[in-house]
Order: sequence, then structure tokens, then C-alpha cells
Amino acid sequence: MSGGDWGIIENGEPLVGSGMLRDRMQFAVLAVWMVLWVCCASPAGTLRLDKDQQWKPVSAEGPDRFLLAVAEAKELVNAGEVEAARDAFDALKQDFPEIAGPDFGMFVKAELFYCEGRFVKAARSYDKLLTEYSKSSLRQAALERQFAIGSAYLAGRKKVVLGFIKLSGYAEGVSIMEKVTDRAGIDSPLGLEAALAVANSYEERQKHEEAYLKWWEVSLEYQTGQVGRDALHGMARCKHAAYNKEPEHKRHFYDASRLSTAKSCYERLRLLFPEDAKEVGVDEILRQINEQLARKQLSIGQYYQAVGNRQAAILYYDMVVTDWPGTEAAQTARELLAAARDTANDNQASGEK
Repeated sequence: MSGGDWGIIENGEPLVGSGMLRDRMQFAVLAVWMVLWVCCASPAGTLRLDKDQQWKPVSAEGPDRFLLAVAEAKELVNAGEVEAARDAFDALKQDFPEIAGPDFGMFVKAELFYCEGRFVKAARSYDKLLTEYSKSSLRQAALERQFAIGSAYLAGRKKVVLGFIKLSGYAEGVSIMEKVTDRAGIDSPLGLEAALAVANSYEERQKHEEAYLKWWEVSLEYQTGQVGRDALHGMARCKHAAYNKEPEHKRHFYDASRLSTAKSCYERLRLLFPEDAKEVGVDEILRQINEQLARKQLSIGQYYQAVGNRQAAILYYDMVVTDWPGTEAAQTARELLAAARDTANDNQASGEK
């Protein structure tokens, strides 16, 4: 569903405004149905559910007039027709005065900012609506619009300040999407989609640690199914990429916990989703990670050998041979270990003489 669908209809009659609603339960139900009923972008294609739960095209006469008026206003906003959209909203309030509550007025203000392309002001206005009128029937429509704005920023849209200064909009996009997830809940389709958008955006911009944390957040809620698989793979991929981001000849200077976490996630992926793990080549990735872990420990042993601490060097060489026996680093460690022990024996023999 496109962002910004709004309006409430019951049996073809508009029922917006607290004075028209019998109780809060009915209000909440209608708020959900509202998002489903205005589902088409153009007035000509607007559908509604009839009493038999069948989708039917609306007519320009009778109670369907409200639906068509709502769809027309929404289409004008999406098309960027500011004055026409303003006129359409004024006509809505005049023809259907029962909808003209303070939340509707705030929503119209936000819609016009959106229509003008003033996304920062629009996002803040939707946010104000969601904060001050958290039970409004327009809540879902405002969340959908915020999602659309956040998506635009994450796709590279610039944030305009002072009317002419263009700044990166990524941070604004992340902030908006985080609010959408918080309000909608990560267990809802919209909340999940917002969380995934943030995780993917971080990855695309090579912010691997931030992406890992977002994938981890998703994994807390979704541990099985496609989303659970994608979250686990995302965690593994990001930790490995964070380690590999540094030049190869410098990687062993960095914390190995990234490799250990990546290895743990890939092993869990192979255990829980064997077919998917095979498809992405987890066995080969784990071989690479083991080689990198072994290489890092080998470099520590070489450092100790270089500074004259032969005993510590031997301990690290022995660790590499024991923990990662099939790696190239282990073969190097065996050779260094043998040489170090020979030197130690020679020194001992010289001392005895």
C-alpha cells in the first residue's frame, strides 16, 4: 500500500471525528479498515469493501462521494499539485464537516508540506500528529507518509536547511525510520520494513557495526523464517566485513572479536538454515575466517619472537597448530615452532658446555 492512504468509511458513510464514533473500540477498528479501503492511487480506480467483503468500484454518487474526494486529494498530494490539493482539502471539510477535527487539520498541514517537497517540516508535522493524537484514525496514514519520507532520505535525498543549504539526509532518514519502528512495533509489517531499510542502508554505506546492531535487533524478534535467516546472515556478513574493511596487511592488528562473532553467526546459520548456508557458501567463508583467526594469533607469536620472548612465541605457535591445524598459518607456525625449539635446545646445550 502506498504511503498516505486515509479516510474512514462504514457501509459507504464517512465516520471521522470523535462525535461520530460510539466508543474507542469502534474507533480503533475503523482506523485499521481506513487504511485498507482507500487502496488505489487514482480516484478512477478507487475500490471499497462492501458488506459481503468484496472489493467494488465506487461511484460518483451517494455516499461514495466521500471516498472519491479522499482519493482525489491523496492523488493531488502525490502528484505535487499544491494549490489543487489545498482546494481539495477545503472542499472535503466543507462537504463533510464531521471530519474537521484538530487531528485532521494537523494532517492536512503535514500533507501540504509533503506535497511541496518540504520533507523535514512534513516529517515533524506527522510526528506531532502521532504524538498529540496517538489514537487518531489518521495514525496509520501518518506512519506510511513518514516511511515514504524516510525511504527518500535513505535513498540519497538531501536534507535542505535554511531554504538552500543541502546536507546529507541519511541521519534524518534513519531517525524517521527508527520512530516508525518504535510506533508501529518491529513485529508489524511496517515497523519491520522500516528496520530492514535502516539495516540495508547502513550496509550499503559500509557502516558495518551499525548494520550489525540493527540486524541483531531484528533477530531478537524474528529467529525463524526468512526474516530470521536474513537477520542472522546480516549479522555474520557485517561482522566479517567490518574486519575485512581494513587493508589486508593490517588486519591482524585489529580486535579478533569481530571474526569470532562472524564465525559464531555463520555456524548458527549453517545449523538452522543448512540449504541457505550452502547457497551462500558458508563452508568456504568459515575456512577463510579460520585462516584469518590463525593468522592473527601467528602474528602475535611472531611479535614475541621478534622482541626476544621465545617462550611466549612458542605458546602462540603451539596454539595456532592445535586450534587451526588445517590452515596455512598452522603450517607456518609448525615451521617456526620447530625452529624456535631448535634454537632453545642449542642455547641450552651451549649453556651446559
